[in-house]
Amino acid sequence: MGGELGRLIVVVGNAGVGKTTLTDRLRGVGDFAVELEQHEGRPFQRSFSEDLHRYALPNQIDYLLYRAEQEKLIRRADGVGIQDGGLDLDFFVFTRLFYQKGYLDEDEYQLCKRLYRLLRTCLPMPDLIVHLDAPLEVVAGRRAKRERALDIAQLEDLAQMGALLGAWLSQVEEGRLLTVDASGEDFLSQENVEQLLREIERRLG
Repeated sequence: MGGELGRLIVVVGNAGVGKTTLTDRLRGVGDFAVELEQHEGRPFQRSFSEDLHRYALPNQIDYLLYRAEQEKLIRRADGVGIQDGGLDLDFFVFTRLFYQKGYLDEDEYQLCKRLYRLLRTCLPMPDLIVHLDAPLEVVAGRRAKRERALDIAQLEDLAQMGALLGAWLSQVEEGRLLTVDASGEDFLSQENVEQLLREIERRLG
């Protein structure tokens, strides 16, 4: 990948905290190319929900490749692109969660790990990681209310996912991480989203 690269922002957080909604709100106030998760369009997601052990590996390989492909599109364009979730979240939280729950065995997990490392070697880290931080009970409340036809992560997984998320983010360099207090229902208000946009612009220079 030669020449000037487009810049990448990823919005991360626990399942149901508001990643996709915030990403969409930022698109409304800023000039961003947006790449969303699109769960219903993934080829193995429904099969995975019906047979967790048989389809965990193809589902995770598909997601890791899909998110890397989205990054590549963003990096090839001018300006700034934004993702809800992204390659690193899919590996460090979801792939590891499915490994810990036994949906992926050791060899399958190591295969996902090799793929993630290769993809991240080919693609630079996101320029900015926006972390939506909220107490577990708040996330659980939002997660219980959201309507999603396909959703592998369950309410009982939220604490485990939060621990995996924290372990990953503790390794991210400070200048690349912007933590947002997402505990209040007003964190998605127009005023707060516009304030976040100004901070993002400041961070990206």
